Amino acid sequence: MKTYRTENLRNIVLVGHNGSGKTTLTEAMLFISGATTRMGRVEEGNTVSDFDEEEIRRRLSIYTSLIPIEWSDHKLNFLDAPGYLDFVGEMKSAVHVADCALVVVDSVAGVEVGTEQAWAALEERGLPRIAVINKMDRENANYERALESLQRAFKANFVPIQLPIGSQAAFEGVVDLIAMKARRGPRGEAGEIPPALREEAEEARMRLMEAAAESDDELIVKYLEGGELTEEEIRRGLKAGFLTGRIVPVVCVAGFSTIGIGPLLDLLVQLAPSPLEAKPIEAVPVSNGQPEAIQPDPAGPTVAYVFKITADPFVGKLAYFRVFRGTVRSNSHLFNANKGQDERLAQIFVMRGKEQIPVPELVAGDIGAVPKLNVTGHGDTLCDRSHPVRIAPPVYPTPLYAVAVEPKTKADSAKLIPTLQRLCEEDPTLHLRQEPSTHQTILEGMGDAHIDVAVRRAATKFGVEIVTSVPKVPYRETITKVARAQYRHKKQTGGAGQFGEVHLRIEPLPRDGGFEYVWEVFGGAISSNFAPSIEKGIRSVMEQGLLAGYPIVDLRVAVYDGKEHPVDSNDISFQIAGREAFKLAFQQAGPVLLEPIMQFTIIVPEQFTGDVISDLNTRRARVQGIEQQGDKSVIIALAPLAEMQRYATQLRSLTQGRGVFRMTFSHYEEVPHHIAQTIIEQARREREAAKEKA
Repeated sequence: MKTYRTENLRNIVLVGHNGSGKTTLTEAMLFISGATTRMGRVEEGNTVSDFDEEEIRRRLSIYTSLIPIEWSDHKLNFLDAPGYLDFVGEMKSAVHVADCALVVVDSVAGVEVGTEQAWAALEERGLPRIAVINKMDRENANYERALESLQRAFKANFVPIQLPIGSQAAFEGVVDLIAMKARRGPRGEAGEIPPALREEAEEARMRLMEAAAESDDELIVKYLEGGELTEEEIRRGLKAGFLTGRIVPVVCVAGFSTIGIGPLLDLLVQLAPSPLEAKPIEAVPVSNGQPEAIQPDPAGPTVAYVFKITADPFVGKLAYFRVFRGTVRSNSHLFNANKGQDERLAQIFVMRGKEQIPVPELVAGDIGAVPKLNVTGHGDTLCDRSHPVRIAPPVYPTPLYAVAVEPKTKADSAKLIPTLQRLCEEDPTLHLRQEPSTHQTILEGMGDAHIDVAVRRAATKFGVEIVTSVPKVPYRETITKVARAQYRHKKQTGGAGQFGEVHLRIEPLPRDGGFEYVWEVFGGAISSNFAPSIEKGIRSVMEQGLLAGYPIVDLRVAVYDGKEHPVDSNDISFQIAGREAFKLAFQQAGPVLLEPIMQFTIIVPEQFTGDVISDLNTRRARVQGIEQQGDKSVIIALAPLAEMQRYATQLRSLTQGRGVFRMTFSHYEEVPHHIAQTIIEQARREREAAKEKA
């Protein structure tokens, strides 16, 4: 593949709901452009985009694929992003390095939840977009209905620049409203507009002309004076409105039968912004921290952003990057501004699915990949050491679904954490953490499919079998009233004995008050040298818990009296005495369990509000408020984590996949007595079972 100049590059992300036909559309473009000799099919698992074995097995896109297509002496870098909700991280990474988007909509289903999610990501980034009504050859395809669903769902000026010729099995091409020509077949051979469509096309062209004129002061004057705009003037006004986001052009295609693909590629060459026309990305110089706009100058100091990492035990790590400024060459060195280290770039590649096409260099605006970087990870910036800058990654959503993970066999134990860490390096929406209160390793993601893919990938790619389970809730234990207790530890043996007596008082502290240890012994009843020993004994109990095995929090312990022996008292004696005295006092101090309460922000279509609130009421949730945002309800609620661990799955079921939510930790509060008793009893049975097993 030859090196293209910056002005001849186009970076386009394909977004839309899962099943809207993005992957088939890229297959059609590859085929029509001559990059492939036959079209692959998702059902047969032989597409260029979906090459991972999990994608083939599930018949859906999981990872973003890079698909460069050469057309009319231009290079179009298509980023085929997944539309399934669980893989939103891949989509957001692709949007971050694109200059415009194709929003692909099924002609039968119209706007779906994945379309809404993708649209929100495009709004966040401020990308211009084209709406592509796909699958026009499908049974029940309806262009007008799909267009109406777009107009209903989004506040945007949707302007058709094509009309379909025929529909369903009779779909044969499109009317190009700019040139006023019929373009039939895959390549869009030009011809006359069918007489039956002439009047509709004239009316649609007038609306297009009006929208184009409104984007340019000179054109609006001409248009208002009654002058007809030329084809070139319409293109100019359309592009100006498109780049500012005032116009969303609407086109139609049939990816499977490849009809309309040629006209779509022509349109992207003419309308999609080159990196020189796109809104520049901001970077922060390491030296002064003042943001600067990165202009895509091929001769400037190099700036390349790594937006995707794939790890393979055989191939190694492959880093996908976009060059925002300068030129990246094979066998060169760049500075990783995030890690503060130099990286050697060996052979760089242009990726087409999994195919690696070696190239000598990539200029500003182009996208490629390089293997075997030492320290570079997802979201890092590679640049010239003389001018180090960092490009901020997008804001990824917080995980919504968690599982506890453990190795299936002892052989998997040593590799478990390193393998999961490598998977988390690839995917910024996958998090790994240790939960100290339950002693579990927790893997968090966006949903059950997301976690399942990670677990399968660990097995197939890295040979690590993982067992997952619902995580234990990180309860805590505390007290509700003041209590006193004393304990004497006395042990006589043949030699030196053990002796320690401790009198202590425990008091509740406000929530999140932590732990306070107070020494109130006066007159030398116990030497202050033993104060740390007593505290150590108390802390050992607090870590393990007494009710159900959870950490004890929010209390003050005051040691006020005791006794010691001049010979037999020692560190271990007072550890034991302190520990046992604390246990006695704790049982008398009204011990209770605390549970984490999460704040949920749930966004659902208005018609599902009642069902969602009814479900929340069964989960001990407290609705704090409901707001309206257009046709959506935003429900704010507080709910115990114990009741909401699988809420991601439940909400999708309740709202036909259209509900989304985010959650943040709010506070701890007391578990209702009847529920606490069940938890304590369950913990007791688990302890007994563990003893029997041992």
